[in-house]
Parts: sequence; C-alpha cells; structure tokens
Amino acid sequence: MLDGLIEAIEEWVRGILTEMILKNMTTMYTDVNEKTGLIASEVAKTPQGWNGSIYSMIRGLSDSVMLPIATMVITFVLCVELISMIMEKNNMQDFDTWLFFKYFLKMSIAVYVVSHTFDIVMAIFDVGQHIVTSASSVITGSTAVDISDMMTDMETKLEAMEMGEMIILTFETFLVSFCLKILSIIITVILYIRMVEIYLYISVSPVTFSTFGNKEIGQIGSNYVKGLIALAFQGFFIMVCVGIYAVLVSTIQMSDDIHSALFGVMGYTVILAFSLMKTGSLSKSVFSAH
Repeated sequence: MLDGLIEAIEEWVRGILTEMILKNMTTMYTDVNEKTGLIASEVAKTPQGWNGSIYSMIRGLSDSVMLPIATMVITFVLCVELISMIMEKNNMQDFDTWLFFKYFLKMSIAVYVVSHTFDIVMAIFDVGQHIVTSASSVITGSTAVDISDMMTDMETKLEAMEMGEMIILTFETFLVSFCLKILSIIITVILYIRMVEIYLYISVSPVTFSTFGNKEIGQIGSNYVKGLIALAFQGFFIMVCVGIYAVLVSTIQMSDDIHSALFGVMGYTVILAFSLMKTGSLSKSVFSAH
C-alpha cells in the first residue's frame, strides 16, 4: 500500500513537472522571436515614420528654439567671413569685384542649408532606410526559434526521464525562460535608445548646420553630419547582427539534446544582444564621428 501511495505521488509530481516543462518550452521563445522579428521593421523606420508625434514635437522645438539661435550664429559667421575677406585683401586696397559674388554665393548657400535643415537630415535617414530595406531582402534567414520538432516527441522523452533529471530540466527551462525575457527587454531598449538618440541629434540640427560657413567652427557641422550618417548606418549593422543570429540559430538541432539546445539558443541570443549594443560605437568609429 505504501509503495502504491509513493508511486501515485511520483506520478502526480511527474505530471506537474511535465506540464511545467511543456508550458515553459512552448512560451519561452515567444518574446525573443517577436523582438528579433521586429528588428528589421523597426530599424528601417525614419524618425518621422517611427513616431509622428515625437517627430512633430522635436521639429517644433527645433523651429521655435534652435532656429533663432541658428540665425544668430549664421549672422555672426557671415560677418566674420566678410571681415576676414576684407582683411585678406589689404583692407580692400587689393580687392576684386568677384569676391563679392563669391561671398554672396557662400551666404546664399549657408542660408539655404539652414532653412532646409530638416530636409537634409531626413534625406540622410531616407538613404539609411533604403540600405536597411535592401539588407533585409538579402538576409533571408528566419530569426524565429522553431521548437515544433522538439515538442512532437517531448512527452515521450519526459516519460523516459528520471525524476531528478526532470527536476533539473524544469529549473533549466525556468532559468532560460527568465533570461530570454530579460534579453528581449534589452533588445527593445537598444532599439528605443537608438531612436531617442536620433531625435536628440535632429533637435539641434539648425544650430550645427549654421556653422558650415566658417572654416574654423565648421568642424562642428562636419562632425554632426558624421554622427547622423553613423546613426543611419547603425541600422545596417543591426541587420548584419540579425543575419548572423539567424544563421547561428538555424544550426541548432532542437530535437537532439534538450539541455544543449536550450542553452545554445540562450547563448546566441546573448551574443545578439551584446552585438546590438556595440553597433552604435562601431558605426561611429567607421565614420569617424565623435
């Protein structure tokens, strides 16, 4: 009778563990599959397309706050340029008329650039969007982890396991599920931080663009444009990371070894998260943005 009671308790515990393992295995990759699947669509969006309300607010701040400052800066820059041009020609004693045309041409270009700042900035991100879209068509591997093969014979494998191994597997699935949820949050945070950084960049664009008319302070505008290009091309590096992740995940045989498959997917997802963290600094390094 005691043996029957123990056997019944064991069967009850095995049933609970089996249900927990199957549930964890079914749901543990949902968040990561969703986030990695959305990476391509998220990084391909322009600042205006990602969130129109934020874009409108940033543009309003730029037009109402930054543009007046940019006007003062460009006025100062053009005055300095005019004084320098006059002084270079021995206080106009050796002065050519064509220098006035050169100055007015430079002034017209500088004013045009400042007044069309947002058009230029959006053009840079339109190019970045085209590059990301083209890259996503080349990267054809699926980033979703397919556990259908594993689940087909999972119950049979669980029935053949000892109680101790089932307990260990239950803790493993809990651990991996928790870690994958954390990684999915990290991936989301990385994508959102990039967009927030883009909005911060474009909010001061009129002031930086107003420095192009002077050689000495023109480096401000040059470095700013490099930073914009780096942010636009960061989306391409993110897509490369996703492509590498897709190839690595496709090599995992989910039905061979449950334990190694679990930690293999988690390991590759960790690599993906840390690789995404490095894309910003890598892009800035490539384009010498600082």
